[in-house]
Order: sequence, then structure tokens, then C-alpha cells
Amino acid sequence: MMKILVVAATELEIEPFIKLENTIEVFICGVGIPATVYHLTKILVQEKYDFVIQAGIAGSFSKKIKKGDVVAISQDAFADIGVEEDRKFKTIFQSGLGNKNEFPFTNGLLINTSEILQSTLFKKVKAITINKISDRKKQIKQLRKIFGADIESMEGAAFHYVCLQQNIPFVQIRSISNKVGERDKTKWKIKDAIENLNYELIKLVASIDK
Repeated sequence: MMKILVVAATELEIEPFIKLENTIEVFICGVGIPATVYHLTKILVQEKYDFVIQAGIAGSFSKKIKKGDVVAISQDAFADIGVEEDRKFKTIFQSGLGNKNEFPFTNGLLINTSEILQSTLFKKVKAITINKISDRKKQIKQLRKIFGADIESMEGAAFHYVCLQQNIPFVQIRSISNKVGERDKTKWKIKDAIENLNYELIKLVASIDK
């Protein structure tokens, strides 16, 4: 039987899973990149796991991904680490401040090559991770142009980064609660997103933990 760790930014996102599943270890890392990197690295150094799952909600750029859809992330990227000059943003790799192919990066991306990811039936999407959620149309347009991303979160790339560095198989799944840039929260579907996320998370863990 595999030793699985499930992580999330907030307890709210996986509360149904926590209430139902008491045999799988769960860790709440906190919101954002710093909290995810620190707490996830700490626990992975202290304990040995066979597989790690990150579950959470996210915003979607794509019209093809609807609110409530649950997707798996094939690649993620730190989308706001870089330089902004003349109102144009460049990543650290585009600016020559980093090597885009220095491990764990591949062409500036944090790519998941896990066999379990490939075998899941989730729609595979590209993601970006940012420190500050914004509704600025220009920023959204720039991010889409640079990264071609389908969704965004505040922790995903940090999760990929740590798991790749620690050489631990992993998968990140996200349920869509809103469209990126849509700040009218009456249009968000957080309840539906969480319900669908946990339904799929329970199924995913059961399929792995045989």
C-alpha cells in the first residue's frame, strides 16, 4: 500500500475529504508560494512518502474550462518572478537572470512526468502561479501570451518545484471556481468547485491506494 500525502492551501478546500478519509495523511500548507515551499519541504524531509497530491480551487483563463470542472496540471510556472520594464513583463529566464533548463525547470516550466498523472482521466492543462491575484486586463493578457496558461493558482508551481527537487511522484488537481479577472464573487462557484474537487480527490486516492 502506498504512503500518500494530500496537501492543500486551506482546510476549506478539502474539508469533505478530511471528514470522510481518515487513513490518508493530510497537511494544510497555507496560502501562497512561501508557505507552500517551506511547509511542504519540511514535511517531505521529515517523512517518506510514495506519492503527493495537491488539491485546490483555481481560476480559469480558458472558455473551454467551465466553472466546476476538475483538471490535472501537466505543467506550472512562476508567472510573476521577473522584471517589468516599459510596462512589459519578462520572466527571469527571458531577462537572462536564470537558466531556463536548470533543474527542476524545463524551458522555464515545471513539468510533471508522473505516470499516475498520465494515467488519470482528468483533462490535462497548463497552469501558472502568481503571488497577487489581479483583475487587470493587461496583466491577464500578458500572462496568457507568455505562458499560454489555462488556469492560475497561488501555490501550484511551488508544489511542483518542491516535489521535483525531492524526486517524489506527484499530481496537482484543481477545480475551477471562477474566471480569471472576474472579481464579482456572486458569479463564482466556490461551493460547486469544492464539491467536485473532493469527489474527484476521493476517487483519485482510492485508485492509487490499492
